Amino acid sequence: MDRKEQIDTFSRLSRVSRETIISLKKYEDLLINDNKTLNLIGNSTIKDIWHRHFLDSFQVIDFIDKNDRNLIDLGSGAGFPGLILALAAVDRKMSLKITLIEKSKKKTFFLNKIISELDLNVRVICENILDEDKKFVSDVFVARAFKPFQIVLELMHKKVENYKKFFVFLGKTGNKELLQASKNWDIKYKQRMSITNSDSFIIEINNLKKIN
Repeated sequence: MDRKEQIDTFSRLSRVSRETIISLKKYEDLLINDNKTLNLIGNSTIKDIWHRHFLDSFQVIDFIDKNDRNLIDLGSGAGFPGLILALAAVDRKMSLKITLIEKSKKKTFFLNKIISELDLNVRVICENILDEDKKFVSDVFVARAFKPFQIVLELMHKKVENYKKFFVFLGKTGNKELLQASKNWDIKYKQRMSITNSDSFIIEINNLKKIN
């Protein structure tokens, strides 16, 4: 798809306002410009931003309800999915407080630039969650292109508390990873196919226990 087709598809599937589309175009411009020096996304995806990154991130908003108050995005990188979900929440008039956790100082600078340009109420924390000796509490967590699935599960087990939903994006090896994980973990989850890639899906983990 060319850019216009991508934007049309995004608009049709997301049903967002014209103002949100304008904000996303600003995001796109800043992302393309800063990617030259910050390596925020793969160069092969530059021409596919609206589908590969914006729409892929946006789809999670349909799984979040208005009773969910807080969301933490682990390893936010270029802001996917956290900043897209922040825009989606504003568009849908959802009171969702979003926090982005990113270990790279350069990327957190970029995230704060987007937040300022788009006037979003989002907090950015620059730290490596794997090194932090503390617990993280939120209604909702998301992890997209963050760490291998087994590491995400260990992280959840050791450092995440009081969550209702933990969304993990999985690719074409996702079913194999789930099968392997089931040997060590009792995972209560819902699985939804991605609307952007037939080989990918998103799991919503509601409960996780380690098998002794």
